[in-house]
Amino acid sequence: MSHPAADRPLRVAIIGAGPAGVYAADILTKAEREFEVSIDLFDAYPAPYGLIRYGVAPDHPRIKGIVNALHKVLDRGDIRFLGNVTYGRDLLLSDIRSMYDAVIFATGAIKDAPLSVPGVELEGSFGAADFVSWYDGHPDVPRDWPLDATEIAVIGNGNVALDVARVLSKHAEDLLVTEIPDNVYRGLAQSPVTDVHVFGRRGPAQVKFTPLELRELSHSRDVDIVLYPEDFEFDEASDAAIKTNNQVKTMVNTLTNWLVEEQDTGASRRLHLHFLHNPVEIMGRDGKVAGMRFERQELDGTGNVRGTGEMVDYPVQAVYRAIGYFGSELEEVGFDAGRGVIPNDGGRVLDESGRRVPGIYATGWIKRGPVGLIGHTKGDALETIGNLLEDRLDLPAAERPEAGAVVELLESRGVPYTTWEGWLRLDAHERALGAAAGTVETAKGPVARERVKVVPREDMVRISQDG
Repeated sequence: MSHPAADRPLRVAIIGAGPAGVYAADILTKAEREFEVSIDLFDAYPAPYGLIRYGVAPDHPRIKGIVNALHKVLDRGDIRFLGNVTYGRDLLLSDIRSMYDAVIFATGAIKDAPLSVPGVELEGSFGAADFVSWYDGHPDVPRDWPLDATEIAVIGNGNVALDVARVLSKHAEDLLVTEIPDNVYRGLAQSPVTDVHVFGRRGPAQVKFTPLELRELSHSRDVDIVLYPEDFEFDEASDAAIKTNNQVKTMVNTLTNWLVEEQDTGASRRLHLHFLHNPVEIMGRDGKVAGMRFERQELDGTGNVRGTGEMVDYPVQAVYRAIGYFGSELEEVGFDAGRGVIPNDGGRVLDESGRRVPGIYATGWIKRGPVGLIGHTKGDALETIGNLLEDRLDLPAAERPEAGAVVELLESRGVPYTTWEGWLRLDAHERALGAAAGTVETAKGPVARERVKVVPREDMVRISQDG
């Protein structure tokens, strides 16, 4: 059988325009080969960048650099972006297979991993992923968020937990220098919060966040960081990690310095970091969150923990579960419900019998699970693209490989898709909103707002299409 690209470009569809999808497209365009490649990058949102736009706190210092890198890839013109196209509704697998020689799923993981404790269903118990979507201006979540708690628990010791805790404890006006949407600013400005507690199961040497995210906590104005001596326990594995891993050493040093310094300045808000706390129950009153019960843990010598039997209760009126993300099942594609990923072998998608499905691939979190930093998706994509190119001669050839076929299909179905040119219009519009908002007074002096994010999907599409 002649390979699909014998007399035309190899046609590849990538579902998901976040970092994983963009990295895969970039690697494929730059791969050494003797044939042309034509790539269409689809996303369910009208704008590109996925997790970077809708999954990272607006005051995160790395956002701008990553967005600039992704922008350069998509702005070259050799990758076509088609946004506001939902896989499984606007575009089916059968459609894709008829128009492309291969498809790569890079849909990520956007749901919260479950926390199986009594009381998780109470009013005031939230998934961190939902809260992140709200404060990042996700077009498909409600515009309002209940922010009426004075004491809040955040469960988890990863970067998302720190992001959530920082946004909850920060004064809203200090977020105005970011791209925070206006409805989010108004909501946070009304929050009566005084104390945000972050709880982790293991010790200070086993935390999952990174030094940069940890240090960001100390940059919040009028927020004291509170730590507890009884939570600072180190075993043999902890000592070994501190000696051999510079990142662990840096974080432990930062935490112990904060503990010694006792940062009690009388700030109006406090951010508490607790370790060796295992969540047991969310306690309620009249159907609402009223407290959180934990079992104290101790290290067992290997860096893992075991329960001590000692229970500790904290009065809180809201609980945010930030114990990880979880992938979503996709139409007509296999799914491992235990791990939240598409079953695959090096990015080659497998069927229920464990056999490779020709022409279907996965990359990013939907491939390996929601672990690692954004940069890790590059190595992930490299493996997937390498296997796709290795399989090229065996790929099922598309029946309608012409580039205009998918656009004709979307238009025939009335799908209001957006393009890269449309994103540039929306980007310019958001920047103009920021400029119109004027400057914001900060501790370092007046700062101009770089952008104000547009939230409603219909507005994003209208601006993208009409300018």
